Amino acid sequence: MSGIEEKLRQIEEEASKAINSAEGMERLKEIRVSVLGKKGSLTSVLKSMKDVAPEDRPKVGKWVNDARERIETYMDETRARLEGAMLLSQLESEAIDVTLPAKKQKIGHVHPNTIALDEVERIFIGMGYEVIEGPEIEYDDYNFTKLNIPPNHPAKDEQDTFYITDEILLRTQTSPVQARIMEKGKLPIRMIAPGRVFRSDEVDATHSPSFHQIEGLVIDKGITFADLKGTLEVFAKELFGEETRTKFRPHHFPFTEPSAEMDVSCFKCGGKGCRFCKGEGWIEILGCGMVHPHVLEMCGLDPEEYGGFAFGVGLERIALLKYEIDDMRLLYDNDIRFLSQF
Repeated sequence: MSGIEEKLRQIEEEASKAINSAEGMERLKEIRVSVLGKKGSLTSVLKSMKDVAPEDRPKVGKWVNDARERIETYMDETRARLEGAMLLSQLESEAIDVTLPAKKQKIGHVHPNTIALDEVERIFIGMGYEVIEGPEIEYDDYNFTKLNIPPNHPAKDEQDTFYITDEILLRTQTSPVQARIMEKGKLPIRMIAPGRVFRSDEVDATHSPSFHQIEGLVIDKGITFADLKGTLEVFAKELFGEETRTKFRPHHFPFTEPSAEMDVSCFKCGGKGCRFCKGEGWIEILGCGMVHPHVLEMCGLDPEEYGGFAFGVGLERIALLKYEIDDMRLLYDNDIRFLSQF
């Protein structure tokens, strides 16, 4: 009996010393397992109860339970003390110095392309146009054939166009959206089709294999070239200022006949000639023309009854001109120092 009592006293003293010297919660957990766990020193005493005389077992059991209770109480007190010390240390280390300047939240900026696109859409929506988008991965039939571009046309050269298969490619223009809308036969049509297009160009100050276009289409009865000129003149004045003048030069596009390129008077010098317009006083801005009768036929419309005009402008070109950016590559660098200027 005295041996068991002495052993319990020894276990309790050793546990108290270990608990008192514990410097962290992990160490406290280790002590609990070594003393009170299934294979702990105090538990081993309980397991030896089978060797104790039956009449002495209640007394020995009380000694073990009392020892366990004192150890657990001391352990709980120590845990509370350690947790308090940890909390105090954490509060001190995470203290906020309210006298320091606040950290600035870094946010992005609207891209010049997006600013220009929003303005173009605003202008045409104000004239009653719809904004319609289409797939960037397109069929050859819509990208070329329905736009009056035959199989042997240079634009279909694999060096100029990203083909996926013989019939599927990355669109080289947003005109396929116009063909898709005409096929639906819901007339009249007044729409612009902005979006990303792809051509096999080397990257330089004015070219990129991926860029953006905005193409417009009007289909109705009685549409003339005068409607085209009037529409684009309003667009130019809204975009570049009321003093802007327009000039149309004959050109060729398979999709339109007759076709033209439109220039706007230089908004830097007013048409007098400067470095910005290379001394000419005019800046080329877009291509346009009356929709070719064959295109109307291929899209299921009667060219004797309906006519229309189409135009296309590069979104990057508008951004470069409007914000006087001299290198297209700056638009794709995503440098916030550059973008935040606009």
